[in-house]
Amino acid sequence: MRENKVKRTLARGGVSIGTMCLEFATNGLGRICAAAGAEFAVYDMEHSGWSIETVRMLMATTRSTDMVPLVRPPTNEYHLIAPVLDMGAMGIVVPFINTAEQAQRLVSSCKYPPAGRRGAAFTVAHDDYTSGDMPAKMQSCNDEVLIVAQIETMEGVQNVEQIAAVEGVDVVWIGQFDLTTSMGIPGQVKHPDFLRVSKRILEACQKAGKAAGFGSLILDDVLAAREEGFRFLVYTADLWIFQQALRRGLRKIRTGSDEE
Repeated sequence: MRENKVKRTLARGGVSIGTMCLEFATNGLGRICAAAGAEFAVYDMEHSGWSIETVRMLMATTRSTDMVPLVRPPTNEYHLIAPVLDMGAMGIVVPFINTAEQAQRLVSSCKYPPAGRRGAAFTVAHDDYTSGDMPAKMQSCNDEVLIVAQIETMEGVQNVEQIAAVEGVDVVWIGQFDLTTSMGIPGQVKHPDFLRVSKRILEACQKAGKAAGFGSLILDDVLAAREEGFRFLVYTADLWIFQQALRRGLRKIRTGSDEE
């Protein structure tokens, strides 16, 4: 099976930097992100409305690069997770993980027995249609799949130490907009209460030896998160990159300045 360079980097205590994709489902998208230097891309099914066929195309085209393709299904269900892994996703990001039991169910959906319950299909997309020893492939898949649990509610915060400790979870990623909404402070990512729970999530990850994840549209916020100790960093997403660059260029043409 392919080596998951992002998982290896995080396991060594390093930092991995990627982006999200949820708008431009083109066969060049993965190659564009990879050429820009992204180490991974999170292809989002939660907010995009992308079908399983769209994700299949994105996995096939991204696997022509060295970038690690991850998929975020809309919820923590086996029938949404296992197919995208078979299509070639090298990791899964699941939103709204609120308990250790839910995190364990996520791990089980991603891994083959005895570590999980993933159904066995080989000589297909995820193993590049190659033959080989089935037990060895199962073990390799279990070793290489990257599993990311998102904390997006106060229930998840209250259980974050137990979630981070679940064997098989590699990253615990703060879903800041949903989490602030759960806290009654929608979008207020500088609010002292949000900063407090963000620190708790980071410390839980550090104690469990897992990577803490953070994403933002704002570059300075991503840089600050890296300084704080977050190691799985997601910088903006396809549509906002396009929109911001276009807006800046049009403003420069109209006004002579690209400052807002």
